[in-house]
Amino acid sequence: MNIAVIFAGGRGDRLHSHSRPKQFFEFRGKPIVVYTIEVFQHIQEVDAIVVACLEDWIPYLRRQVEKYDLNKVIDIVPGGRKGQGSIYNGLVCAKQHFPENSLVLIHDGVRPLAMEKTIIECIEVAKEKGNSIVCVPAMETIVMKKADGSLEVPDRDSVLMVRAPQCFVLKDVMEAHQKALAEGKHDFVDTCSMMNHYGYELHTIIGTAENIKITTPADYFMFKAIIEAREESAVFGF
Repeated sequence: MNIAVIFAGGRGDRLHSHSRPKQFFEFRGKPIVVYTIEVFQHIQEVDAIVVACLEDWIPYLRRQVEKYDLNKVIDIVPGGRKGQGSIYNGLVCAKQHFPENSLVLIHDGVRPLAMEKTIIECIEVAKEKGNSIVCVPAMETIVMKKADGSLEVPDRDSVLMVRAPQCFVLKDVMEAHQKALAEGKHDFVDTCSMMNHYGYELHTIIGTAENIKITTPADYFMFKAIIEAREESAVFGF
């Protein structure tokens, strides 16, 4: 089984919207998180979807799921204080419904532009190697600041920027989360950082640059432009 675990528990202060969290910001009347869910809804290889959401917004999201007939969504669970907690809550739900050898595709609720071919490749590589992390090449020079304040400039050709989804065997990722909880570690920036910390060898695939995370107003306007460009390409056959 292949289960998408979409975490949408943040409030998104950087988007400067006081009316609603960023994942519920709308384009053409449809919330961003619904665009994200639809990506996985329409991929045959994805069997089910679990969403971790801000608890106060769960009734609203349930109505949206029904409105857009997102029938792969098996449950919407409360999010955690941070992304790590939201992901864990989604994984717990997945474990209640599916065998531990299932694959879970962990994805941000505010990454609505992931491509179907990327997600399918993610699944295929994880089946073969145990996990897969979607990345893109670094397009600019990266500078690493050391503890002593000095700077190191790594070779850009060797640097990848981590995106999503990140795909793992359910048993493996649950074990890592439980270790983190037992050790009081709550600040992993993403799941691949956690898995790397606990000694898992990670495997990457290259995704598309347009698979952005909508965090700022500029990201939102870029999202709208990409959607419109995709529609024009479909109409004119570009």
